[in-house]
Amino acid sequence: MQIPSRYQPTQVEDKWYKNWLEKRYFHSEPDDREPYTIVIPPPNVTGVLHMGHMLNNTIQDVLVRRARMQGKNACWVPGTDHASIATEAKVVHHLKEKGIEKNNLSRKEFMVHAWEWKEKHGGIILEQLKKLGASCDWDRTKFTMDDNLYESVIDVFIDLYNKGLIYRGVRMVNWDPKALTALSDEEVIHKEVKSKLYYIRYQVESTSTPLSTKDEWITIATTRPETILGDTAVCIHPEDERFKHLKGKRVLVPLINRSIPIIQDEYVDREFGTGCLKITPAHDINDYNLGLKYKLDAIDIFNDNGTLNEAAQIYVGEDRFEVRTKISAELKEKGFLVKEEDYTNKVGFSERTDVVIEPKLSLQWYMKMKEMAKPALDIVMNDTVKFYPSNVKNTYRHWMENVKDWNISRQLWWGQQIPVYYLPNKEEVVAKSVEEALIKAKEKYPELKDITVKDIKQDEDVLDTWFSSWLWPISVFDGIRNPDNKEINYYYPTNDLVTAPEILFFWVARMIMSGLEYRQEIPFKNVYFTGIVRDKLGRKMSKSLGNSPDPIKLMNEYGADGVRVGMLLTSPAGNDLPFDEALCEQGRNFSNKIWNALRLIKGWEIKEQDQATAAKMGISWMNARINQSLLTIDDHYSKYRLSDALMTTYKLIWDDFCSNYLEIIKPPYQKPIDSITYKETIKIFEKLMKILHPFMPFLTEEVWHLLDERKDGDDIIISPMPEAKEFDLDLINSFNEAYEVVNNIRKIRKGKNIPNKDALELLYLQGDMSHHSFASVINKLGNIKKFEKTNIKPEASQSFMVKAQEFFIPLADSVNVADEVDKLEAELKYQEGFYKSISKKLSNERFVNNAPTKVVEMEKQKQTDSQQKILKIKEMLSGYQNQ
Repeated sequence: MQIPSRYQPTQVEDKWYKNWLEKRYFHSEPDDREPYTIVIPPPNVTGVLHMGHMLNNTIQDVLVRRARMQGKNACWVPGTDHASIATEAKVVHHLKEKGIEKNNLSRKEFMVHAWEWKEKHGGIILEQLKKLGASCDWDRTKFTMDDNLYESVIDVFIDLYNKGLIYRGVRMVNWDPKALTALSDEEVIHKEVKSKLYYIRYQVESTSTPLSTKDEWITIATTRPETILGDTAVCIHPEDERFKHLKGKRVLVPLINRSIPIIQDEYVDREFGTGCLKITPAHDINDYNLGLKYKLDAIDIFNDNGTLNEAAQIYVGEDRFEVRTKISAELKEKGFLVKEEDYTNKVGFSERTDVVIEPKLSLQWYMKMKEMAKPALDIVMNDTVKFYPSNVKNTYRHWMENVKDWNISRQLWWGQQIPVYYLPNKEEVVAKSVEEALIKAKEKYPELKDITVKDIKQDEDVLDTWFSSWLWPISVFDGIRNPDNKEINYYYPTNDLVTAPEILFFWVARMIMSGLEYRQEIPFKNVYFTGIVRDKLGRKMSKSLGNSPDPIKLMNEYGADGVRVGMLLTSPAGNDLPFDEALCEQGRNFSNKIWNALRLIKGWEIKEQDQATAAKMGISWMNARINQSLLTIDDHYSKYRLSDALMTTYKLIWDDFCSNYLEIIKPPYQKPIDSITYKETIKIFEKLMKILHPFMPFLTEEVWHLLDERKDGDDIIISPMPEAKEFDLDLINSFNEAYEVVNNIRKIRKGKNIPNKDALELLYLQGDMSHHSFASVINKLGNIKKFEKTNIKPEASQSFMVKAQEFFIPLADSVNVADEVDKLEAELKYQEGFYKSISKKLSNERFVNNAPTKVVEMEKQKQTDSQQKILKIKEMLSGYQNQ
């Protein structure tokens, strides 16, 4: 069989992925087998593959492929998320490039453009996952805006509304002035920025004319001087002696002279700024809470796009950041700005549009969370749902015990439109359609018996994207609309969820809640939290930093298998991955090592002849090592230590099989190998490829088909995963002992420059090592011509110890004794001189007393090491001189 001299990943990957698809190996239907189900964390439909996706989906594929080989009915459901904010932003941008403004379109017209954009650009990431080797059931690909998933979301909203768990109210929200929508806390990224702290003085009311020397003033510090136009109080600490005389007084807001009260509250940090705070309830969550507590007015000075509105009185229509510059200048000019200081603080940015968010009072839809949170917390804390690593439970508990109501509405068009209909009498009904809403309205309000659909207006907002995703494990199997269908009953609950810890709260926790609410059962049994992929400097990989490699380019250079191995080699659950492209190179080198082993084996001539003892023992040992490793690998899988499972597999193949086993059974140069050894070697190689397949699917499938002739459909992807069998641990220990002997022989050869082709004698003092079970292996790998017991230490020999046994290699015939003696005497002279100088230094009390303790200890260690070397050299010289 002609095997290419080099492994060509690209050709192999395309060939086998096409084969797997054609044979529908990834597809699953309910049957009598045990199901193994994973639902993909749906990436944004706008997204492209990044390193985090690579890690997450490689792990999922490893788990799915292993389950498939274990005979389970593996079902990996792929899909994408409609990503309301990100997608709408892209569509709006795309329309602007064509000269079309969203405001000039009807909702229906905009949705046509959005769907066109989705069909053209959406789903790219799923195609890229195929390049990685992801064995998803592509026939089951879902999208959160698919009709059946859309309907499921609407059904759940209506159900929760009817249960009194969904309500509408004005609350402080994170407002995105670019996307023009509210955001959840989890969609806000806090960045450290260089700001300024502005010290602004407010005149205490009922004093003299503004700016006269008799006026009384109070100074506050703020990073947002533009928001003073929305101030409704100034707050001081009740125990702050500096301001006690101001209790009950009022101040005037600079520039607009609005009179506001001075209040007292322990919330104030007396160490920050001047110890006085301006309170702007409409534009700060903490101020909002104080406003509720003291019944303060809330003056919203911002339009939705971040410009100032009429309530600000001045700078109306101007952008908030332009106003910051202008108002600070005006405050300074008019004597209100005391000073400015450079200040570093954390500012919230929209995850999707990367603009600074604006805390804002807004009328939104909310979902009550406390009622659902309690059982969802219990189910994790008692390990019904297990977290890997388990310490994530602490974070989960903290969040669930302090859960807030969920802002589920977004001011967008792309998404599931909230099924609430407003009536002419200012009431509302919830229904799946306007027609149904009309019927409900007439039944509930007889006075509206003459209204038509034209009189009913549906809520303009859409639901938060996560309100789709939290149903994902149920809705992909149509378990909301048809709760007793065959698929939901078979595939749910799913087995494993692989995700990132940053979406623990607004996805993982909520899926658990929805599972308990709508299936009375957990949605998954185990959650594996991946770490963050970081660069060599420890920075999170991101496009903005330019430190994230293109995954497709990586796979083109190193092969998909090489990149998969590179990603997993240093990726323990929950810990960040310090990614280095050298890891992918290591993965590619591993591919090449296996490929070269294949070419070596397939290049041997096979002959019916007696099997060498060394080969027979090598086969017994290799099979024992495989079974021993399988136990370890299975244990790693059970604990979701996939990095460790890979490393155990890696060492089994690279060290045990390629470096040791093949050397043991390799026939002499240009000689044939016996057929028994060859057949057993093929079986061992096949078994190793099966163990490796989940990690390196393409290479293993190619090697599998080159190792032997296969019938159509005899593919490694569906072959049974080897199971650990009983093994002889004493056999493995005996081999390890023998291999230690071989390594010592090789060290002596290297140290004495004795060619490997020169046969040596190996003698030992006690026992019967020549009848050791692996004596044949020692003889072959060490190239030993005589292996026997001796009663005396041979002259001119090199010795070494393995456990309690001392071995000797006579060197008289292998080395020039005179040259060796000269070398040893020269080395002895050097070591004695070195020992003398160290001893002299240590006998100097001044040095010993004044030098750092660590330095003195190091010198003492050097003295001890030199003394031991001198004794060893003298012993070796004695052996030569007594020859």
